[in-house]
Amino acid sequence: MCAWLNTSESLTLLDELRALPLLAVLRPFHPLEAVSRIALLAAAGIRHVEIAWSPSPRWSHDCRELVRRFPAIRFGAASVRSIEALEAARQAGFSFAFSPVLDPALLSCAQRLGIGLVPGVFSPTEVQQALGLGCAAVKLFPATTLGPGYWGSLAAALEPLPFCIAAGGLEVAHLDAWLQGGVDALALGSTLFEPLHAAGAAPRLDPRLAGWVAAYVSAAAADHQRLH
Repeated sequence: MCAWLNTSESLTLLDELRALPLLAVLRPFHPLEAVSRIALLAAAGIRHVEIAWSPSPRWSHDCRELVRRFPAIRFGAASVRSIEALEAARQAGFSFAFSPVLDPALLSCAQRLGIGLVPGVFSPTEVQQALGLGCAAVKLFPATTLGPGYWGSLAAALEPLPFCIAAGGLEVAHLDAWLQGGVDALALGSTLFEPLHAAGAAPRLDPRLAGWVAAYVSAAAADHQRLH
């Protein structure tokens, strides 16, 4: 997310992630196949869901249907690496998108289209480039190869660091360690759900997820009361 983050819409998104720093990333073959999983996430209190972009001609149409069915969820596009994908995300009615790479041309296009794009970074050089491009938020990817202490170790040399969303191979059990390590939010994918052991079985959330969300929200509320 670059210059457009000065808008109230984009600032609200980061404020929401500060309140509950967790995004779900879903990769259905067709977006509407994710309905049952999104319903589970919504019931657990998750409010930010990324749908992986695909070149299917119905992708935008089906994503608009998800937006209609789940008005409490803020949807974004995942795995965006092309102008075609950005345009599809805008047509879907999404306000933000995530890329696994840092591409200045793609960031410029996103700004023209009025959609926030969070670029992927890995090295200190890429973080510095993202800062130079005006990005207020970045995606640390793939995070598990770096470890939960990596982002905090960059602070002394690169302050002020942008808002960081760690992604790539993370699990519910990793949430607290990564947040304590200095990242601002985390994006989890298939590990939000228990493995399916039979064809056609209904998806089930990791049993730790709802408890973690409830505990985080409760702790945040207690901190707010203490400060005010």
